[in-house]
Amino acid sequence: MNLIFSPVTKPSLLYPSHKLNNYNHHYFKFKPHCLQTTISSPLTDAQPKTKTGVIIIGAGLAGLAAATHLHSENIPFLLVEASDAAGGRVRTDVVDGFTLDRGFQIFITGYPEAKKLLDYEALNLQKFYSGAFVYFNGGFHTVADPLRHFSDAIISLTNPIGSVFDKLLIGLTRIRVLSRPDNEILSANEVPIIDLLGKTGFSESIIDRFFRPFFGGIFFDSELQTTSRLFDFIFKCLALGDNTLPAIGISAIPEQLARKLPPSSILLNSKVVSIDFEELRTKTSVKLENGDILKSELGVIIAVEEPEVEKLLAGKLVTKPGKKRPARSTACLYFSADRAPISEPVLLLNGSGKGIVNNMFFATNVAPSYGPPGKTLVSVSVIGTCEGVSDDDLTAKVVRELSGWFGDSIVESWKHLRTYRIEFAQPDQCPPTDLMKDSKIGSGVYMCGDHWNSATFDGALVSGRIAAEALLKERALASL
Repeated sequence: MNLIFSPVTKPSLLYPSHKLNNYNHHYFKFKPHCLQTTISSPLTDAQPKTKTGVIIIGAGLAGLAAATHLHSENIPFLLVEASDAAGGRVRTDVVDGFTLDRGFQIFITGYPEAKKLLDYEALNLQKFYSGAFVYFNGGFHTVADPLRHFSDAIISLTNPIGSVFDKLLIGLTRIRVLSRPDNEILSANEVPIIDLLGKTGFSESIIDRFFRPFFGGIFFDSELQTTSRLFDFIFKCLALGDNTLPAIGISAIPEQLARKLPPSSILLNSKVVSIDFEELRTKTSVKLENGDILKSELGVIIAVEEPEVEKLLAGKLVTKPGKKRPARSTACLYFSADRAPISEPVLLLNGSGKGIVNNMFFATNVAPSYGPPGKTLVSVSVIGTCEGVSDDDLTAKVVRELSGWFGDSIVESWKHLRTYRIEFAQPDQCPPTDLMKDSKIGSGVYMCGDHWNSATFDGALVSGRIAAEALLKERALASL
């Protein structure tokens, strides 16, 4: 489902005059026309220039969160997005009547920042079963949240997905993370997740059969080298909330944020190719691919994913020397089926230690609206993009593997819908990490995104708000 904003060829900013005056009165006492001006040169080959308060580059979750905060403070801004809709990596397509999220994405209702920004009721969130079915030794075994599925958890105590002691340790881990505030978790001493699990006392069986596919699927990291800070944060969010999908697709989340902004403040199909720092720190401009120049009176917030940051700043960002970390990548395959072999709205994990499938689920079991009536949508996730393997060969590998799970007669009837290969699914956040970076990176320039905070939905939202707050605080001090 795409946003209703129309592509714009020449950027302009139309902002209510009463809000602009309020902004001037409370913050900088600028004249209104200084923040809403389109300058046209009499020369036909001159580049048009547009002035506004703040320019936000990138309309993913971080950029939308920054824009939401600026809008709440009556600050004029222009949110510039290279693609045809807001959302960044959080996008949804409709194919043959099926709702396909671009990659495996689940929304956890326990995210603290999301609770403040989003209207959960309007998203019509559809819940997963609180736990997972783990494929191991030719069958499925349940791992259940005892507070939500007590009887299932009791029955599963003696299954081969870890020992009784392992399941007790899960409960103790829950108590440990719930007793700590988020800021403490995200700045605590860190080790790779695999080391934390071993130090806690978990057995190899539960690590390999449950934690590796479950958290490996969340962080696209089957080796569990991601920081323990993120493990604890996600574990806490899971304890406080549910795994869900919005009924109309994951893109409903950025769409809801975008709808609350002035439509004229969002500029789509407009790729930024460079940022120019001027002497006065309140004067920063960006150049679009079509040659247009946008000028900011207050500052620029960069809210694009990590690989694009490097291109935009072209050496202007000073970073600590060190080995460049490859991004986390994934491939997600969708199939249509006449029916699902199970009825539960549950995540299925590959605990066998074999094959390329990490996890899968029947999306229409969770949200029936993800498929046409009487049809089933199958979502299968692989860690890494399987570079060098064609889509047809990858599809064939997945079908053969899942035939061993459900039977040839069931899986061979599935129709492949689409494969998404996502080179940059998440930033690599192995230790050492800094999950609370200073958002100011230069004179009048601020950074946000999941690479600047935690590699989660919530991390992106938090970083956007923090960048907007930092910009406003500095500008307020500069005006004194």
